[in-house]
This record gives sequence, structure tokens and C-alpha cells, in this order.
Amino acid sequence: MSEKKAFNTLSAVMLGIGSMVGAGIFIVIGEAGAIAGNLVWLSFVIGGIAAALSGYSLAKLALRYPSRGGIVEYLVQCFGEGIFSGSAGVLFYLSQLVAIAAVAKSFGAYAATFMHTSANWENIFAVTIVALFILINLVGASFVAKSENLIVGIKVTILVLFTAIALFFVKPELLSVKEMPPLKEMLFATGLTFFAYQGFSVITNTIEDMENPSKTMMRSMLIAIALVGLLYVLTSVAVLGNLPLEKVIETKDYALAEAAKPIFGIWGFKIMAATALLATASAINATLYAATEIGYTMAKEGDLPKVYTYNVFHSFEGLIISGLLIVPMLLFFNLAEVTTIAALVVLVIQGITHTGHLLRIKETGANFWLVLCAAVAMFTIAGLTLQYTSRKMPMIGYDILGAFAIAFAIEIVLRLTTKRVISKQTSPLTLVREEAKSILSYLKRKE
Repeated sequence: MSEKKAFNTLSAVMLGIGSMVGAGIFIVIGEAGAIAGNLVWLSFVIGGIAAALSGYSLAKLALRYPSRGGIVEYLVQCFGEGIFSGSAGVLFYLSQLVAIAAVAKSFGAYAATFMHTSANWENIFAVTIVALFILINLVGASFVAKSENLIVGIKVTILVLFTAIALFFVKPELLSVKEMPPLKEMLFATGLTFFAYQGFSVITNTIEDMENPSKTMMRSMLIAIALVGLLYVLTSVAVLGNLPLEKVIETKDYALAEAAKPIFGIWGFKIMAATALLATASAINATLYAATEIGYTMAKEGDLPKVYTYNVFHSFEGLIISGLLIVPMLLFFNLAEVTTIAALVVLVIQGITHTGHLLRIKETGANFWLVLCAAVAMFTIAGLTLQYTSRKMPMIGYDILGAFAIAFAIEIVLRLTTKRVISKQTSPLTLVREEAKSILSYLKRKE
């Protein structure tokens, strides 16, 4: 009897939603609204289209090169087994750890505010939530999927109820043409709104734990992005239609919770703050799962020490190593700046991945123009974000170059110390075997 896979379409969609609807929407909606005003909903539409294009390209790559490593595997397949692929893989892995640290820090800040404790408790809450989800991930993929289904179900239900009710209280004058800012500001805000979608790529990391990937992968990717996009657009209309722009700017770090006050009173504010805690928690859970799969694949291919592949309970020792790397980031890094750099790095790496996909388009069977649009979208959003961010961080361009240089140095050191060279995980023979297993599993279920 074949082993039941952890992720069906529903579970994969929930994992994607869980990773996307994290602290991002609770913070981004205020920050983007402060830039784009009542046009922020259009920024979310454009960001969602870019995410769908990127998701389409990654899903096609996942089906052709099924691997727990996701983008790391696709880089190797597209650009070969060299230092460039290895360096980009190392940088992407580290960026995922920075993302987890940043979301955990947000959780700590929300928890400290919600429980009226001192700022010293922020780090305690942050480390605790990371440790909790390391334990959950150690139990295995099935438990990750089940826990994510529960958390996502609760937080999305609350957000949907808030949005549905808040739309009835929208003040049309706040959404009028007179209140609209210049269109170029809306484009700058797109750089921020796209980050609220970041996380959809974790769905590709589930492919080895996924039922019937040939149908489930693309379907779950597009459904997750579409549902999140719809939620973001309606939520942004609800917030900007209930709060004057000056209030959005004043409360940009918690504008979503502030928008609940006029309708639901102080309890509305508290419930949205508690929902933000759930959102950050599920984003940590989903991203930690993806980072573990990436670390495992990189070690298996030869780009990280083999210790990452050692089994611990139902997961890998790499999960614990990742956790130990996240904690000092939490405690000692200026995460506001480091997270911005990491987010831009992820955009560039996704753009590079889609460009590499164009070289393998005949193998994946993807639509050339959709993949080209995905690459152009990633580089364009990266450029817009870099231009806007450089107003506050003039050296950010050099910081990004420095990040790539550090990743290159790490790759060289790993090659010299471990004597291991990165290699492709999936081969034509592997694909035939996996397809045969999938067919046999399907036939057995039919019996």
C-alpha cells in the first residue's frame, strides 16, 4: 500500500495562503496606503498579476524538475552545476532564514503590545514561536499541513468577516478621484504590495510530499494567489474607505487593526491584533518548512554540509541548524534593513530563475511569453523598490552587491572545506521513476 502524501490541493493552497498572508498584509497595507493612497487596491492587483506570472513559471519548473529544493534546484537545472548556481542557492536559503527572523520579530512585537509587556519580552516571544514551529516541523510534513490548515482557516475567516462588514461602512468620498495620488506613486507602492504575496513559492517545495503533482501543483499555486489577491484588494478598499489618508499614514504599522476600531470598537482592534499574531505564526510555520526542504536539497546536491540531511524524528537535522542560525539574526541584526535587502535579493533571484527557465522552455512546455513576462515583472518590481527604498537607504544597491559577494565567498569556502560540488537532484531517469510511482499509486487507489 502506497504512503499517503501530506499535501493535497487544499493543504497546498493553505500552505501558500499561510506563507503569503503573514504579518505583511497587516503592515504593508498601511505603508503602501501611505504612498498610493486610495489607489493602493490597484497596487495589489498589479502585485497579484506579477505573483501569478511568477507562480506559473515556478509551477512549470517544479513539474519538470520535482525537488524539495524548489528554486535552488531550478537554478542548478537552468544554469548548470557551477559556482553561480551554488552562490545563488546559498543566498536564497539565507534570505529565507532572514524572512523567518523578520516575521518572528513582528510576532514578538505584536505579542508584547497585545499582552502589555515590556519591549524586553519581544525577543523572548520571537524565539519561543520559532522553537514551537521547529518542534511542529520535526513531527513531519503531515503535521505541518494539518497545523497550517487550522491556523490559516481561523485567520482568513476573521479577515474575510472584517472585510465583508467593513465594506458596508465605506465612505465613498474617501475613495473619490479627488483623493487619488499621482499614478507613479501607485507604481512605487507595487514594490511593497508584491512583498505581501511573497511566499507563494513554498508550494513548489511540497512537490515530493504532494498528491498527484501534475494536477495539484499548478492548480494550488494559482488558486492560492487568486484567493490572496482577492482578499488583499477587498481589504485595502475596506481600510482606505474607512480611514482618512492622514490616519492611514499616522497608523501605518497597524492600519488594519486601526480600521476595525470605528466599526467594532476597541475589541475590533484587539481581535485584529490577535489575528496578526496568528498570521505571523502561520507564515513562520510555512516558511520554516520551505527553508528546511531547501537546506536538505542543497546538502543532498552537495552545496551544504551533509549533516543537513541527517534524520531527526520525522524531519532533518538541517531544521535545527536553520533554527540556530535564525536566533542570532533575531537578537543581533537590524532586521528592518536586512529584511529589505533580503526581499530585494529574492526578487532578483526569482528574476534570474525565470530567465534561466527561458533556456529550458522546451523541456518544461511552459508558455514562452508568460515566462518572459514573469522575468520582466520581477526585475521591474525590484527596480521600482530599489529606487523608492534608496530614498531612505542610499547604500542599499551596494548592500545587495555585498550580499551576493558574501554568498559567493560562502560557496567557495564550502567547496574547499567539504570537498563537495553541487549537482542536479533530478535527472530524466529520476523523473521516469517518479512518474511511474505516481501512476502506480493512482491505480492502487482506484482498486
